[in-house]
Amino acid sequence: MKIYLASDHGAVKEKKIISELLSPDFHIEDLGTHNEESTDYSIYAIELAKRVQKEDCLGILFCRSGIGVSMAANRFSGIRAARCLSDRDAKLSREHNNANVLCLAADVNSIEELKSIVKTWLSSSFESGRHKRRVDLFDQLGD
Repeated sequence: MKIYLASDHGAVKEKKIISELLSPDFHIEDLGTHNEESTDYSIYAIELAKRVQKEDCLGILFCRSGIGVSMAANRFSGIRAARCLSDRDAKLSREHNNANVLCLAADVNSIEELKSIVKTWLSSSFESGRHKRRVDLFDQLGD
């Protein structure tokens, strides 16, 4: 399974660690940024959202708060980006909302917490049922 990763300058280290964690089991494509020189998070969130939208795969976005990347990614139809700060958030974002983009906060969570959130997110799946109707409603919005 392919997973796209992207971050701004504030979470390059965390993205690299998660990439190394996932690379034995997934095809990882890192869309940048690759250094700590100041850049705009929206550039990377937009590119990742477009790829996930087109290829029907998963993505993980990183910034310091996780808020900006989630707001940018959610502008695209079919993208269900969830800022997750805990394993519970990660599990519910997949089970109830069929999240296809995980947004992580480098300044909020420790590396160990981020690893756990990613593992939980990837091991959870959409329950469908009553949740499908709700997800279908907001999947019809945006470009």
